[in-house]
Amino acid sequence: MRSRRTRNRNPGLPWVLWIPAGLALALVVLPVVGLLVRTDYARLPELLTSSAALSALRLSLVTASLSTIACVVLGVPLAVVLARARGRGVRLVRAVVLLPLVLPPVVGGLALLYLLGRNGFLGYLLDVVAGVSVPFTTTAVVIAQTFVAMPFLVVSLEGALRGSGQRYELVAATLGARPWTVFRRVTVPLLLPALGSGAVLSFARALGEFGATITFAGSLEGVTRTLPLEVYAQAQADVDSAVALALLLIVVAVVVIAVARPKAFDR
Repeated sequence: MRSRRTRNRNPGLPWVLWIPAGLALALVVLPVVGLLVRTDYARLPELLTSSAALSALRLSLVTASLSTIACVVLGVPLAVVLARARGRGVRLVRAVVLLPLVLPPVVGGLALLYLLGRNGFLGYLLDVVAGVSVPFTTTAVVIAQTFVAMPFLVVSLEGALRGSGQRYELVAATLGARPWTVFRRVTVPLLLPALGSGAVLSFARALGEFGATITFAGSLEGVTRTLPLEVYAQAQADVDSAVALALLLIVVAVVVIAVARPKAFDR
């Protein structure tokens, strides 16, 4: 009985932690409060339902969904390779994969432009061989969003795989299962909880992408002007509209984070 009470007892928190915790919370919350105070609520429905706002929102949702699918298709195999492969080069590959997390997005956009632009070696081949120009198109938006969002998925999945270990996969291999069967029947089920949260976080990151998009895809209304770019464009002309769209982005981000948050955090 005593041991059970000991396990259920909350050890409490040192009071000194509440001061920096409160400051950190204020640093996040107060800027949002500033937007709420600045919002013109009388014009809010009109601003959010304007043709430019709806077009930007529609484009953002479509491109973020496509980039999330690309992150899953490409990121799941990459995460499995990084978590299970052995060798000196794995650490270097991991560092390269995580580069978009630390690079300024504008740098990522420039890198994509000089890879897939007409002066880039791959863009030149696409232009000459297939007559395809990628920059300043909706495809460029999806590529830019995938570039910045995929590391979030890879980090989530690799951490989940390393945390679960290889015991189940080793047992399946010992019983005669082939590598593809082990991956499909054992590894993928282990990934599913982390895959859901990682995909939603990738979607949220893609939805909020700005720097790489404007550098690589430009800001063409209805083609490449996503919601963050529309906020930037409206900030130059109508501050009330920019604030309203910024609040819309915040609401979407809060909803996405609430969906993606692991249930373990609620215990």
